[in-house]
Amino acid sequence: MSAGRGTEALAVTGIGLVTPGGTTTAETWSRVCAGRSTAADDPALAGLPVSFSCRVPDFDPRARVPGPRPGRHDRFTQFALTAAHEAVADAGLNPDTWDGTRVAVVLGSAAGGVGTYEHQHRRLLDTGPGSVSPLTLPTFLPNMAAGQLAIALRARGPALHTATACASGAAALVTAALLLRDDACDIAVAGGADAMITPLCAAAFAKMGALSRRRADPAAASRPFDAARDGFVLAEGAGVLVLERVTDAAARRAPVHARLAGYGLSADAHHDVAPDPEGHGLRLAVTQALRTVGATACEVDHLNAHGTSTPLNDRTEAAALHELFAADPPSVTSAKGVLGHTMGAAGAIEAALTALTVEHQLAPPTANFHRPDPDSPLDDLVTGAPRNQKIRLALSNSLGFGGHNTVLAFEPTR
Repeated sequence: MSAGRGTEALAVTGIGLVTPGGTTTAETWSRVCAGRSTAADDPALAGLPVSFSCRVPDFDPRARVPGPRPGRHDRFTQFALTAAHEAVADAGLNPDTWDGTRVAVVLGSAAGGVGTYEHQHRRLLDTGPGSVSPLTLPTFLPNMAAGQLAIALRARGPALHTATACASGAAALVTAALLLRDDACDIAVAGGADAMITPLCAAAFAKMGALSRRRADPAAASRPFDAARDGFVLAEGAGVLVLERVTDAAARRAPVHARLAGYGLSADAHHDVAPDPEGHGLRLAVTQALRTVGATACEVDHLNAHGTSTPLNDRTEAAALHELFAADPPSVTSAKGVLGHTMGAAGAIEAALTALTVEHQLAPPTANFHRPDPDSPLDDLVTGAPRNQKIRLALSNSLGFGGHNTVLAFEPTR
């Protein structure tokens, strides 16, 4: 494979993860490879139509979030700060010594500080305007995670927020790649964060029919591509990657997990929440990603599917992948069987997992898959246990409400 259309591969030098699988990259990777669901009953959702979720476990912001007064931040910003701190340290970088004018921050989120918004709105209704915190706006505004990351990291280059629903984190990585390509920065700290396990969000998704109703067995609820799937499980978390030019990473002898080799972006232009049943937008994004890499479909060895466990998404995605890769199907997995749907963070978390898949040449399994769906044919879904395999090129799909499609391509270091 060779770079196509002028696209330069970028080095992934740092990874940070805060997910229902754990509060570090190592913990999350271990849980995803084990294929054990994180879904459980959630007391905060008691009394709602769906009362289980995938929560980040044992997260104490006072112990995990760097900087003073971590309690002033919304939970999604706390996740982002924690993941970014791990990613920067993993990359062997030090904000005290780098040139902050050449460091960019790009962070995606679907809902920003929606938990803060709900809490303050209840205070307004219950006890009046005098009880509303003066920190409400700077805490819940979606761009504030990127702003707080820039402050914490002393990053004075571009600081941007992306919002493409559940593709937000993946779109942030594409935006970061474009900034590096255009020489707007030398280092990009990019990813996604969301904390949408709130009563309002859970009730709204349940009303839409998007959530699994498997109350008797939450751990078995998220089952991507399984014939008995009935919806996703609401989750939370953050994923942050450090991207650099390959030459810059080599010059400082930085360890590299994988290379971001290309990307594709498209819109369904079909419906506000339902995917295009023909999968035109997803197929276009995959084709664009392959073109930027200079590769063919037959060269893709592994694919991280969006795989939400909803009837519509999985049917549409499986059909598109079956058509695109009919000649030589790659292995396919979905991390949402383990982690649930982390919303705007999902694209970044799964990009990090795909980079680790390439680095370790190990494809994680899709949890809770028991019976194939004849209407959602997938030729090589990884199930049961992780699979050792040769992976020269891997794709990661992210799809969002509004018809947003983002596909990232990763390759091993050479």
